[in-house]
Amino acid sequence: MFRKTTFQSGLRLVTEKIEGTKAVTVLMLVGAGSRYEHQEICGISHFLEHMFFKGAERFKDTKQVSEAIDSVGGEFNAFTGKEYAGYYVKVAGENLEVACDVLSDMLINSKFKQEEIEKERGVILEEYNMYQDTPMYQIGWNFESLVFGDQPLGWDQIGTKELIKSVSHEDFVKYKAKLYTPDNTVIAVAGNIDHKKVVEMVTKYFEMETGEKEYNFKGIEDKDGGRIYLKEKKTEQAHIAVGFPGYSEGHKDHWALKLLAVILGGNMSSRMFLGVREAKGLSYYIHTSTDNYQDGGVIVTNAGVDLTRIDEAISGIIAEYKKVRDEDVPAAELKKAKAYLKGKMVLSLEDSEEFAHLLAKYELLHNAAKDPDEIIKMIDKVTVEDISRVAKDLLQEEKMKLAVIGPYEDKERFGKLLKY
Repeated sequence: MFRKTTFQSGLRLVTEKIEGTKAVTVLMLVGAGSRYEHQEICGISHFLEHMFFKGAERFKDTKQVSEAIDSVGGEFNAFTGKEYAGYYVKVAGENLEVACDVLSDMLINSKFKQEEIEKERGVILEEYNMYQDTPMYQIGWNFESLVFGDQPLGWDQIGTKELIKSVSHEDFVKYKAKLYTPDNTVIAVAGNIDHKKVVEMVTKYFEMETGEKEYNFKGIEDKDGGRIYLKEKKTEQAHIAVGFPGYSEGHKDHWALKLLAVILGGNMSSRMFLGVREAKGLSYYIHTSTDNYQDGGVIVTNAGVDLTRIDEAISGIIAEYKKVRDEDVPAAELKKAKAYLKGKMVLSLEDSEEFAHLLAKYELLHNAAKDPDEIIKMIDKVTVEDISRVAKDLLQEEKMKLAVIGPYEDKERFGKLLKY
C-alpha cells in the first residue's frame, strides 16, 4: 500500500515499497505539459524538458549529469505529455541518494544557458523531422487534431519550428517559474524503500521555493477539427487512424471504454487483429487504444495497410465498430479482456518506474494516488451492459473520424467510406 506525505511547501511525495526488487525509481511529475501552452509558446514544455539535462549547480553540464548516473549503472530519462512532464532516475536501491541528488539539481537549479539552448535547437529540429518522417507516430497526432481542433489538445507536443528556432533563456525562466512550483509537483519513489528514509531524502534535496502555480490549462473548447485529415506523402504503406471522441479519465465508464478498446484491438486475439489482419491480410500492424485526459479523450484504431487496399481496410475497421455497437459482447470475451488488462498491469508494475508513474499520475491529476488493487476492482465491476452502453454512446456514425497518411489526393474518396 502506498504512503503519502505533503510537505509544508505543498510538494507531495508518494511511495510504494516493492519488496521483490532491488531497483528504485525516483520520479518527479509536474503539471506542465503542452496543454498549458498557447500558440506563441507551442512546444516550450518539450524544449524545457531537454534543457533540464544541460547543467545546473552541482552537475554543471550534460557530461556530469550522465556520468553521475552511469557511474552507478542507473538509467534516467524524461517525457512530455499533454497534461504533465516527467523526469526519472532508476538505480539500485543503495544508490537512492544519488538519484535524489541528480534529479533535484536538474529540476531546481538548471541554468538554461543560452549557448546550450542554441545547441539543442538543432537536436529538437531533427526530432521534429523524425516524427514527420515516421507516419506510424504522426498519425496519432493527426487524429487528435481532428477530435480537438485548433487548441492545445489538438497540437503536437513537439511544437512549432518557429518556437524551436526562437525560444530564449528568459522564456524558459518565466515558464518554469509559473508552473514548476511545489503545489504543482509530485515526487513518487517506488522500490524496496523505507518511507521515512525517503521523506528525509526529499527534505534534504528537494527544497523548492514556496509559491503556487500561476495558471491552469483551459478546458476543452468546442473546436471540432473536421471528419478527415489527409496528408499526402509518398509512402510504401498507408497509415490510417479511424475512431471517435472518447471519455475523460475521471468518467464513470473509463474502464468500460478501456475494455472495449481491448476487445476491439488491444491484442493479437482481438477483433480488429483477427478480422482485418489475419482473415483478410489488410494490414501489417493494427491496434485500438484510448487516450484519456482530464476533460476528454479518444478511442481510435491505428493501422498500416496495403496502398492498393486502403478502402477495404477502412471499411473492415468500420465493420468491427458497427458489430460491437449493434451486438452485445459475449460474457466470455469480456472476461478474457479483463484478464488481459489486469495481467498487463500486473506485469508492468514489476517495473519500479511504471509503479512510480502510476502513483504520481493519479496524485498529480486527481489528488488521489491509486493502489493497483483499487484499479483491479474497478475493472472487475464492468459488465456486458456497460460495454454495450459505451459502444452505443461513442461509436456513432456521425462522430466517426479518419486520418490518412499516404500517396492520395482525393479527400472525398475517404469521406464516402465513413458510414455504417
